[in-house]
Parts: sequence; structure tokens; C-alpha cells
Amino acid sequence: DIETLAVASLQHGALRAEQGFDPTEIAREYHLLRSAILANLRQDLLQGSPEELFRAMTLINAVVDAAIAQCFKSYVQERLQELEQLQSQLALTNQELTRLARANQDNLSILTHELKTPLNSIIGYSELFLRQQRQAQTRDTVPSLEHIERVLRNGRQLLRLINNALELSRCEAGRMPLQLVSTEVGSVIRSVVEVIQPLADARGLTLVVDYDLAPSQVVVDPLRLQQILINLASNAVRYTLTGNITIQARTLDQEKWEVAVIDTGIGIAPEEQTHIFDPFVQLRPPDSFSNSDSTGLGLAIVAQLVKLMQGEIQLASQVGTGSTFTVILPIEVKEHQPSASVK
Repeated sequence: DIETLAVASLQHGALRAEQGFDPTEIAREYHLLRSAILANLRQDLLQGSPEELFRAMTLINAVVDAAIAQCFKSYVQERLQELEQLQSQLALTNQELTRLARANQDNLSILTHELKTPLNSIIGYSELFLRQQRQAQTRDTVPSLEHIERVLRNGRQLLRLINNALELSRCEAGRMPLQLVSTEVGSVIRSVVEVIQPLADARGLTLVVDYDLAPSQVVVDPLRLQQILINLASNAVRYTLTGNITIQARTLDQEKWEVAVIDTGIGIAPEEQTHIFDPFVQLRPPDSFSNSDSTGLGLAIVAQLVKLMQGEIQLASQVGTGSTFTVILPIEVKEHQPSASVK
């Protein structure tokens, strides 16, 4: 009877959903069912009048259509239930991954703190011993001085790496507070020049500064802005053999401004540009370039700091010609506002 058919159709739809059937396959099954019913009733239908045939066909179609509706109702319900279960599983998985990521960041932070204490002690005692040996001015101390200086260099490099890793971990975990104040752009750039000028002079590079078109005042964290520019400019010096390093700032519109660091260095290949802002990524410079003091974290920190100040950093580079790193920032950085991108 019709009630039995309705129950069977509901069960059929749920079963096909569990089996992973496509809706078109289910529709084909009901097409075959309709054809089988008509084939079985063919002789009886042909013996009736046209009016009786029409009523019979209408009834058969209504019954089969109702069965199809019941089948797809249970099919959709079963699929929705599966989707809800999948969403719950994905949510739990995402929560666990987030917890593990935070745990890793916390572990890294703890590790770097633990490493900094003995390193500071090693460097401190080495510097003290180095001063004492230099004051003694005895010949047999020359090899000792060289060994101590080597220990100091390696210790300082390791300490830089640890400090950078700790800072990157804080940025990624959102635990890097910003001190947002009204800041004179020219003052920040001049402080950057004081740091970079000796490095450029040592390599025979010309340092060009242009901020005439920059906004006079912006709301940023001046120390973080200075850190961004020093990182970019020191990288430019590191990978430039001859030519210029340019620091250029200008207003874009009423809400944004940009500062670019432009060099005439070795440039960055397209395949390296895609991951240049990832942690521990370093360019492979020619033999004429020294990269011993690089930790591979500078640009990763820059990208995170720019993101923290709701900006974006863009890279344009050509191998053998040079690179341009452009930082675009709001004229007024807001508190606790997400956002930024690296392009």
C-alpha cells in the first residue's frame, strides 16, 4: 500500500545516503521503478477506457513522485547530519591544531629565555677576560685573544638568533604590544640613517634619503618603525656591492603613506621571492658577499611587525638590478585592529 511505500522510500533514501549514492543514481532507480510498474500493469491498463487509463497513469505518477519526495527528504537529512558531524570534527581538529601551535610558541619562548641566560654569562665573562688579556699586553696571549674573540663572535651571533626567534614568536602569538604615539617621520628616518650610514660607507655605497613628500606626523610605534627600516636597509647594504641605497617616503592619500628601501644589489629571483618573508630563509649570495651575521629572521620579523601595524609590505625585484621593499602603513595606526598582507 501507499503507507508501506512511503516508509520504504524513507529507508531507501537514508540507505543510499550512507552508501554515498549520487542523487542522479537514485532518480534513475525511481525511473526504473516507474517503468517496472507500468510494464506489470500494461495488460490491465490497455483493457480500460481512455479515461480509466488517464486516471491510472495519474495515480501511478502521484505515488511514484511521492515516493521520490520521501526518498530525497531522508537522503538530504542524512547528508546534512553527516555534514554536521564533519563540521564538528573539523572544529575539534582546528581547536587541537590551534592549541598545539600555541604550545609550540610557548615552548619556543621558554627555550629562548633559558638559552639567553647562559649565553649572556658566556659573553660577559669572555669580554671581561678579553679586556684583562689586552691590558696585560703579553705575547703569549695573542692566540688566546683570537680564540676568545671567535667565541664572542659566535656567542653574539647565537644571541642575535635567539633574540630574533623570541621576537618573532611574540609577534606571531600577538603578544607584541605597540606604543602608538604621534611620530615625526623625518625623525625616525634620520635615526635610521645614523645606524645605516657607517655600514654604507664601509662598503662604498651612497645612501640617499628623500622624505620631502612624506606626512610630517603619523601615529605609529616609532621604535618598531625604526626596527623595520633598519632591518630592510641593513639587508640592502648586505646584498649590494656597488651603487646606492635609497630610503624614500611619501604620502599616498589621506589615510595611507609609504616608505620604500631601494637598492642596486644582486636582486632576488622570482622563486625566492615567494618565501622571502618566511623564517630562516636566506638568500644565497655570490662569493663577494658576506652573510655570516645574518640570522635569516630579519624579514620574517619585518613582515610580522608590518602586519601588527595594520600595513602591508610589497617586494619588487630583478636579479642583477636590485630590489625595492615598500612598506605601506596607515597614517594613524589603530589599537587592536587586525590586518595586513605581504605581497
